[in-house]
Amino acid sequence: MSDTHQQSIGFVRDSMLPQVAPPLGETGIFKWMKANMFSSIANGALTLAALAAIYYLLSGVLPWLLNGVWQADSIRECREILDGKVGGCFAVLAERWNQLLFGFKYPSELYWRPTLAFVLLFVAIAPVLFRKVFPAQMLWFSALYPFVAYFLIWGGSVLIPLFALLGFVLGYVFYSTFVARSFALGSFGGILVAMAVWYITGFLPIEGVLATEAVASRDMGGFMLNLILGTVCVSLSIPFGIALALGRQSDMLIIKWICVVFIEFIRGVPLITLLFVASVMLAYFFPPDANIDLILRVIIMITMFASAYIAEVIRGGLAALPTGQYEAGDSLGLDYAQKMRLIVLPQALKISIPGIVNVAVGLFKDTTLVSVISMFDLVGTIRGPVQASSEWNGVYWELLGSAALLFFVVCYGISQYSQWLERQLQTDHR
Repeated sequence: MSDTHQQSIGFVRDSMLPQVAPPLGETGIFKWMKANMFSSIANGALTLAALAAIYYLLSGVLPWLLNGVWQADSIRECREILDGKVGGCFAVLAERWNQLLFGFKYPSELYWRPTLAFVLLFVAIAPVLFRKVFPAQMLWFSALYPFVAYFLIWGGSVLIPLFALLGFVLGYVFYSTFVARSFALGSFGGILVAMAVWYITGFLPIEGVLATEAVASRDMGGFMLNLILGTVCVSLSIPFGIALALGRQSDMLIIKWICVVFIEFIRGVPLITLLFVASVMLAYFFPPDANIDLILRVIIMITMFASAYIAEVIRGGLAALPTGQYEAGDSLGLDYAQKMRLIVLPQALKISIPGIVNVAVGLFKDTTLVSVISMFDLVGTIRGPVQASSEWNGVYWELLGSAALLFFVVCYGISQYSQWLERQLQTDHR
């Protein structure tokens, strides 16, 4: 009886064993490597092959970077300093940085003007890109920035950008007046009024009025030219692309077929062909007395090219929306312009963000094609004045690598912003 009673008494632990650390392969870097790099035999083999390739690449690149020469007057002096060792001749960047950034003809005493315009660019686009962070009042400066930047970079009379601003103000008034009657009439009428006032300024005697030192367009070059073309053409191609996408879906057959023919023709022609047209033939489409410089003609052609591609991207976004969204606008009694502005376009543009960014990145890189029409952008400056000089003839990797780095920084920044914007606009429920 006593034995049975003793066996029925349960044992309760009155002290805990000390905790034992998890296995080494289940924590920290070892766990991450096991899950991401060596999760299987095939993944482990690929990881080892990739590490071998990286080691082989770095073993050749790092000595070239670390032994680089930054102080020399020519490539021959670089080779004498290296004395047979592997190393890059980065002295060309230290000596010709101004030509690479601003071109070889832009006056050196005026470098502060495009530099200031570049700094103000971030101030202007900040309230556009990050509207929740910066006050809405800064959008006034964003609207004025194109005219300020023109005056800073090109110089000349201050009345030229002022008259251009007046043209756009009158165009906006025209648009606001007729938009209730016809969206297309208001849009295109406003653009025509702005262009007419801007064109008239070319015949006004305003050269010496409130003028600073003017810089001709043929003196623009370097990475500054790529930034000008990329920024202006991307900014203009988005609204034109939206207009073309809406026009292609219009019920008015004339407008629809004009947009269809324009989009299909531009998409079927290489950009380099359009650049040659801008360089040689486009001047014949303007009045005989009009002096339209090459940069403006190139901007027109690149904008047309990008607008056609962006129109197709936005058309895909419009087609992705269910018909209920269009019917919702009709049920609310909204007219066409209100329905597009308040309901349809915000959703279509959100869908189209990856495609628009893809076109923008490609367009910015394609600005280097202007070197084939004798415009000395960054690549044209490298292939022309820099490498043509006897001091730096034979330097390739250092110059082209620096150009690639500049373009990568800009394109990577655009890509990262687009991904951030997509995350901010993810309002759907999953």
